[in-house]
Amino acid sequence: MSDSSPADAPVLDIWCELQCPDCRTALDDLRALRARYGDRLELRLRHFPLEKHRHAFAAAQAAEEALAQGQGWAYVEAVLGRVEELDREGEPFLVDVAREIGLDAEEFDTALIDGRHILIVDADQAEGKAIGVTGTPTYVIGGERLDGGKSQEGLRERVEEIADRLLAGQPGKA
Repeated sequence: MSDSSPADAPVLDIWCELQCPDCRTALDDLRALRARYGDRLELRLRHFPLEKHRHAFAAAQAAEEALAQGQGWAYVEAVLGRVEELDREGEPFLVDVAREIGLDAEEFDTALIDGRHILIVDADQAEGKAIGVTGTPTYVIGGERLDGGKSQEGLRERVEEIADRLLAGQPGKA
């Protein structure tokens, strides 16, 4: 899931799951990155639902439906801001959030039932495993993987350092 950015914008893949408290903490960093770079850096949500969170897979599908309805990041932020409610209420909460932010809640409910976004979530999860993602949030930019599941200390600065290098057209690792 991504916002529209120029084709040559560097990409920051954010491997995330919407029932993860650490991913909620990472929202401030993501907001700061969007504020600093705007459309010069493409932020792309990648799904990595963890087995320990029973509603994470449904939440990933819901995020894809929100993207299909044009409100991907707004939905992600709304759900991540209330992970405890997702934990308690499950899928009905996902539909309620869609309704609260003005999305077609009936279509949301149908999407969760018919599984139209399962392949996207499965593909993200498989790719994440293939590149060594083990927890969330994990960032990948310029070929470098930064694990925020263990500690987010200094991660935004590291992402900015790599993004600045990529935007300046400098090859190689920092």
